[in-house]
Amino acid sequence: MEDLAARFAELLEQVAGRIRSLTVDRAARTIYVVGLGIVLAALALTALGFLVSAIFGSLRILLTPAGAYAVLAGLFLVVGALFWSKRT
Repeated sequence: MEDLAARFAELLEQVAGRIRSLTVDRAARTIYVVGLGIVLAALALTALGFLVSAIFGSLRILLTPAGAYAVLAGLFLVVGALFWSKRT
């Protein structure tokens, strides 16, 4: 009788472990990856903002502020046109 109880307890433990590996472990991994992606996206957008600001500041030193706006507008126009041509 003790052997039967021990085997039943092991079976329940195996079933619980299998269910956990199919649900909780996958969800935890997914939440970790999504959270890491959000943090990386925020850092990348911040770096991009600082890069644009630095480029604008450098252009404003070399040119007038109107010239800096014109150069950046032209740059964004070219990049936008490239993205537009690559769309499906």
